Amino acid sequence: MLSPFAARCPPLIIAGKNMSKLVSTPPIYDGRRLPWPVDWPSVFGREAPLLVEVGFGNGRFLVALASARPEANVVGLEISQPALRRADQRIRSRALPNLRLVYGLAQQFLWSNCRPGSVDEVYINFPDPWPKAAHHHRRLIDKPFLDLLATRLRHGGRLEIATDHAEYAEVIAALLGASPYFSAHQGATSGTSASRPLRTKYERKAIAEGRTCHYFSWHRTGRAARRSLPVPEEMDMPHAILDCPLTLDEITAEFESASYTDDEHVVRFIALYQRQEPAQLLIDTHVEEEPLSQRVAVTIRPRGRTDVGEPAGEIIVGLHALGFPRATPGLHAAIYYTARWLQSLHPEMRLKHTNVRVEAAP
Repeated sequence: MLSPFAARCPPLIIAGKNMSKLVSTPPIYDGRRLPWPVDWPSVFGREAPLLVEVGFGNGRFLVALASARPEANVVGLEISQPALRRADQRIRSRALPNLRLVYGLAQQFLWSNCRPGSVDEVYINFPDPWPKAAHHHRRLIDKPFLDLLATRLRHGGRLEIATDHAEYAEVIAALLGASPYFSAHQGATSGTSASRPLRTKYERKAIAEGRTCHYFSWHRTGRAARRSLPVPEEMDMPHAILDCPLTLDEITAEFESASYTDDEHVVRFIALYQRQEPAQLLIDTHVEEEPLSQRVAVTIRPRGRTDVGEPAGEIIVGLHALGFPRATPGLHAAIYYTARWLQSLHPEMRLKHTNVRVEAAP
């Protein structure tokens, strides 16, 4: 039985179907739309150790883990929708009330959806090694990620990593060895001969083909993290109201793609589109900030009904519901930069009101 909280969480829609309506198993949750943070005991309907597998692939290891650990609450995290579908199918044939699937990125999930010290065990099996040197920055396991893990794992919590990529294994060993937040259970790493009760499909294939697998079994030390990395604050949805002597056509003619960067955010205005009914402008906008990136539509619309060729009078700058934007400081910055740009277009473009929370209001 899902708790009332879990029932309110929006399920992920895959291939045009609402997965929660197909079966009695819990829905696949979209991590971008879950609360910050998630009350996981309420989702599972009980207090229990929280185990997370990052990137569960076809779900064999995840399902086996949940089956072997009925006393634990298990969350599987994945960004591949085919993998989510396959894992969901495996869950349907088993009674696993202690397992939930989440669509999302590891950094965003841990930072936004998990309270500090709330995770007991993290499993990372055969993460993409991104073998080309130019792609190494895309690797999951690096110092910032381990620093984040240090804030979310409880003291004594386990970190289990497996890889068959020798160079990546060396990097992981060096990163763990240099971190004051983790200590090895027994030595720094162990090879394929290590006894592991659960193995992934990819792992079995690697062993059959003669590749050496490297396993890391570490635990969280008692050292306090230097950066606390609190759960992000969700703010009021930002908006601004301006007196506008220009028409929407004139604003459109002035638009150019642009990028704004400050200490905390990167805001990129990519393209502008006009809608005739209702008359408004939409700016395709990309916002980067820790711990997430968002692709949103900033809207510019007259407060009253008007044609795109008539002076707008009073305009409202806000955000379209497209993409389910989360009201973060980065989105406040996007509205700030939009209002500042509009004010630069005409001396009589005057800001009347805004709830934007930035140090220098437009």
